Amino acid sequence: MDFDFSAETEEMRDMVTRFARRELAAPAAFDAGDFRRRWSRAGRQGLVGSSLPVAYGGSGLDALTCAAMMEALGLSCTDVGFAFSVAAHLFAAATPIAEFGTEEQKKHWLPALGSGEQIAAHCITEPDAGSDALSLRTRAVREGSAYRITGAKCFTTNSPVADVFVVQAVTDPDGGFFGLSTFLVEAGTPGLTVGRRYDKAGLRGSPMADVHLEGCLVPDTHLLGAEGSGAAVFSCSMKWERICLFAIYLGAMKRVIDSTVAHVRDREQFGMPVGGFQAVSHRVVDMMARHESARLLLYKAAKGLADGVEDEVAPALAKIAVSEAAVQIGLDAIQLRGASGVLDGEAESLLRDALPARIFSGTNEIQKNNVARVLGLGTRRRAAVRSR
Repeated sequence: MDFDFSAETEEMRDMVTRFARRELAAPAAFDAGDFRRRWSRAGRQGLVGSSLPVAYGGSGLDALTCAAMMEALGLSCTDVGFAFSVAAHLFAAATPIAEFGTEEQKKHWLPALGSGEQIAAHCITEPDAGSDALSLRTRAVREGSAYRITGAKCFTTNSPVADVFVVQAVTDPDGGFFGLSTFLVEAGTPGLTVGRRYDKAGLRGSPMADVHLEGCLVPDTHLLGAEGSGAAVFSCSMKWERICLFAIYLGAMKRVIDSTVAHVRDREQFGMPVGGFQAVSHRVVDMMARHESARLLLYKAAKGLADGVEDEVAPALAKIAVSEAAVQIGLDAIQLRGASGVLDGEAESLLRDALPARIFSGTNEIQKNNVARVLGLGTRRRAAVRSR
């Protein structure tokens, strides 16, 4: 067991850290023009195409190295929302194109997505289909050499700035797992509109909105994978997202823990640093333990993905551990700062940014269901339901 990164990976992490601190500082309020400028800089640095094949302009990094890069980004980019947008673009949208796209699709889409010239959004969640992804109402009906897509998506990351939308739609209403298909829909396609950008509690630097598709006519050359392979495409995106995206939170947690340690060393009450009080020092140790435990689970999952291991358990446990740790560390960091912790700063920002992490990429409850299923729990009840 080797817990050290290679010298090359450490060098890349240092490069990301220096770059993000210098180039990715967030404005006081979200600005689409500034977002695009920072996106272009991240593209030139190779961040938005790190997992894409070298043949199409990417860096060709495996999941373990990508996670290491995202952790460095979370450590050094205080705008966790922007880092989140980078990861959602790369792992939920561009990587599935690299894995399922035809040669023509990869040549057409990946160079621009990997360079930062274009931004991608993955449209799956609907008002009535969140955790129950097989209950989508968006329909794609074949019309000759094209598909007519009609439906509505919500909570779509990057949609206000996206150039291409990876859209999940039902092509066979009775097909179950094999009834979903994936389409690449360009911004500007007649019938595609994006709603107003959400005002969110956290991840404010990541633009998100509803997406409406009113009879969008998409050529069948924009079908990603075979018809009926949409669930497989979605599984691919979640496999990468649940591991590599969540590495951002590892970096953000480390940044907040470090600043918290500095705070309790310097802050004095009753004639001594507050870090000298056992109630304070023990809470800091608990923060470190949560972070280290979550980090080990995530990198175990990343190593498995890099090695091609088919494993539902490790990514689910990592996602649960990282998201729960981030929320609790945010709460602890606020408490240890006292009244100053509720002001607009690192601690409260981590908490706000971490709250949705327990929901997106499959809620933590769904992750526990997935692990329980692998353990063979609940099979009798499912069999009984089928028998009725």
